[in-house]
Amino acid sequence: MPSDLNPEEAAPGRTPAVRTLLRLWPYLRPVRGRWFAAAVIAVIASLTSLVIPVVLKWMVDGPIADGDTAGVWLGALWVLLLGLAEAVLFGLRRWLVARPLSGVEAGMREALYRRLQRLPIAFHDRWASGQLLSRATTDLMMVRQFLAFPLTFLLVNGVTILAGVVVMLVMDPTLGLLVLIPVLPVILVCTAFEKRFSEASRAAQDQVGDVTTLVEESVLGIRVIKGFGRHRSQARAFRELTHRLRGTELRKARLLGAIMTVIVTLPELAIGACLVLGSVRVADGTLSAGTLVAFLSTALALHWPIVSIGFLLAMSQEAATATARYFEVMDTEPESGTSVPAAASATVPGGVPAAVPSGVPATVPSGVPATVSSGVPADLPAVVPTVCPSPFTATAPPAREGGLRLEGVRFRYPDAPKDSPPVLDGVDLHVRPGESLALVGVTGSGKTTLTALVPRLHELTEGRITLDGVDITAMPREELRSRVAVAFEDPTLFSATVGENVLMGAAGGDGAEDADGADALERALGVAQAGFVHALPQGAGTQVGEQGLSLSGGQRQRLALARAVVGRPDFLVLDDPLSALDVHTEAAVEAALREVLADTTALIVAHRPSTVLLADRVALLSGGRITAVGDHHELLRTNTEYAWLMSGAALEPEEARR
Repeated sequence: MPSDLNPEEAAPGRTPAVRTLLRLWPYLRPVRGRWFAAAVIAVIASLTSLVIPVVLKWMVDGPIADGDTAGVWLGALWVLLLGLAEAVLFGLRRWLVARPLSGVEAGMREALYRRLQRLPIAFHDRWASGQLLSRATTDLMMVRQFLAFPLTFLLVNGVTILAGVVVMLVMDPTLGLLVLIPVLPVILVCTAFEKRFSEASRAAQDQVGDVTTLVEESVLGIRVIKGFGRHRSQARAFRELTHRLRGTELRKARLLGAIMTVIVTLPELAIGACLVLGSVRVADGTLSAGTLVAFLSTALALHWPIVSIGFLLAMSQEAATATARYFEVMDTEPESGTSVPAAASATVPGGVPAAVPSGVPATVPSGVPATVSSGVPADLPAVVPTVCPSPFTATAPPAREGGLRLEGVRFRYPDAPKDSPPVLDGVDLHVRPGESLALVGVTGSGKTTLTALVPRLHELTEGRITLDGVDITAMPREELRSRVAVAFEDPTLFSATVGENVLMGAAGGDGAEDADGADALERALGVAQAGFVHALPQGAGTQVGEQGLSLSGGQRQRLALARAVVGRPDFLVLDDPLSALDVHTEAAVEAALREVLADTTALIVAHRPSTVLLADRVALLSGGRITAVGDHHELLRTNTEYAWLMSGAALEPEEARR
């Protein structure tokens, strides 16, 4: 499908091509010595071609006019040597720039990949993967080609044309001025061409990204396409995109054809006029035949430098567009190590955000009157589960405690409309050290979003989250993510071995399968009940396919769970980690997981009672807030909404809340 990003929005305003291309200098600086040497060699090679007309003038006016055969052979030898020298110098230029410029391209690609790893999840949510892939491949290839050819030859051809014009003016000022007549029209045409070709080039490169996105989605979703028989509709969508791209490329070709017509025709007319006028003057005896031959030879030697202006301008515009697209990503602000959200930066004594008062304690002493949001009377003859009121009505901040604490957490997606309600609105929650807490709520209530805030996959809008009393925004991301392990409901596996995929969750995260890593791997596979690994062709060394699609959903989920527990994290965040398992495997995983949870502070998103029973306590997320916290059985008895969620009864959530 087409990209959601409008090129005009992604790059507001058109930056001049020269200014855009100058941003490549920091990448070119390390190889500037070889590049300048190559440029100088190319200039010398090009100027060598201008010596040949001088030799021809000497031959025509000298040995040929005098009938000196030996002189003719000597002149021919000089022309041959000059031609060979030009060829060798151009070959040397290519050798000088090939390796370093390939290194520049590789360095830019590595820098782009590092930046993509550091950009926030919100960025990746907005950008189509094909747009990013095209920037890392075709765009950088265009940049390398520009540095290797157009950048050099814009300089070389400029010097060559200037030197050639000077030589022609020295040979004969009248013919020299005549051949300069097309200069002004060519400049005006090139100026108009630059703007229009830049727009077409940007559109084409964005459309390449759209095509790449569609191809990637079709390959990854081939099972869905085949399963629903949607190959024809996908083919139509692909055809529409490719036809649109073809139309844009044809527009570029028409523009290039138009400028090439002007650039070729006007100089040829000028050379033709010089030939007629020069021939008349040779006949009159006011100009030597050798001078005319040398003049026309010089003009013809300048034919390619002049004609190539169109190609060089087109390639330069494409490179400028590719550079702009590259820096759209590189200029995006990455995740900082210890940045603090603006709303959380204002604090009062005690470290509590001034704008968001903290919540209330997670438990209420037995026997204290309370009213539950589900409408259950406050005089129930049992321990009453906690009802967490809005953080904006809390009366006092709690004492700093260990474990995982969320205080007045408020979150709205960065690209959400300003008048839309926040996904989370004043969440207060405390998971005590060594405790496991299940997070329950209807679909779309924000459970997954809340779990993504703990490892800072998203940044808080307001409030704060602490681990053992330390604000996560004051913690380097590397340290934070070494302490917090996450297992997502929709697991992602990489095109690597099973062992490498699991050991990504170990300390260091490099997937090294040393002796300690092998022990940790076996333990993690045991916890996740992933014994199927040993039945694979190469065991833990078996390569899994792209996205792990060679495995079943339950197998992928178990490997993702093993990856989460392999590093024995201090904090464990599990987003419905057992949803794809059959009841027997689920029971076995739960039994093994209980041992892990005994030594870990865990937050578990749950939809089924069996998963809820893994936890010590349960928190109900409703309306963007935690509305109840307590034991599973207590909440079943005292909270209608929770009972509805766990029972799956045919009752609407709104009715359950009444």
